[in-house]
Amino acid sequence: MSFFDRLKEGLAKTRKGFIEKVESVFMYGAIDEEVVNELEEILITSDIGVHAAAEIVNSLKDKIKKGAVKDSASAKEFLKKEMVSLLGSSSPVVLFGEKPFVILTVGVNGVGKTTTIGKLASRFRSEGHSVLLGASDTFRAAAIEQLEIWAERSGASIVKHQSGSDPAAVAYDAIESAKHKKIDIVIIDTAGRLHTKSPLMEELKKVKRVVQKAMPHAPQEVLLVVDATTGQNALRQAQIFNEAVGVTGVALTKLDGTAKGGIVFAIRKELGIPVRLIGIGEGIDDLRDFVPEEFVEALFS
Repeated sequence: MSFFDRLKEGLAKTRKGFIEKVESVFMYGAIDEEVVNELEEILITSDIGVHAAAEIVNSLKDKIKKGAVKDSASAKEFLKKEMVSLLGSSSPVVLFGEKPFVILTVGVNGVGKTTTIGKLASRFRSEGHSVLLGASDTFRAAAIEQLEIWAERSGASIVKHQSGSDPAAVAYDAIESAKHKKIDIVIIDTAGRLHTKSPLMEELKKVKRVVQKAMPHAPQEVLLVVDATTGQNALRQAQIFNEAVGVTGVALTKLDGTAKGGIVFAIRKELGIPVRLIGIGEGIDDLRDFVPEEFVEALFS
């Protein structure tokens, strides 16, 4: 099965909860004010968010007024184009600048952060890059063990301290080790933390400050891992983590288990943060670059 087919399959719940409702509104042929209002309601309740929904609907009203959208077929095509436009161009993780390229991964508990790191490490290794993992989630001994397994599986190096150690010290040592060994990429794991707990967020800020002491231009990527099944709560997480450490990209996991895939639009519109990666399964190849055109096409297919 191709990745596009797997993406279609993974988005089945979102399609059923969102696109099928949209298509039922468009069934009657004529596009009038009642249809447009109903469409706006569907968009908002599909986790796309109020601002994104308003932008789409206002553009649709404008096109209807100008005669560019006259029936359900043209309305559907307009909607697809508008959704792609809303997501912007594809924004994968791009390696740049002096080595090592440092990725600081953050997120709440249970979103699949360590697994995402492992899959990323495997991908970078398969592309010929040397990779070092920094085990800065020192609260859970299991997290260190899990990262060790991924390091072994992917052929990456790992820097770890004892469970309970200072997370910032691990991050510092990871970067220093990578500089000494001329490693291409450092991926730092951090403890999952509730975004509502300010002491934990302060600790995360400290990790970032210490990373910058080790390497002034790092981290080049602050990757927030969010669970798509949490819907609008994922948007709130993104807001708070962005305020704390300046999120540069989002990895959206568990898209295959949710009807709330519309959250990608809300994250992009509300925060201007690009979704860089999406996860649609447990397999090592199921973490892929997010391609807006591909995502929207899979939604409507």
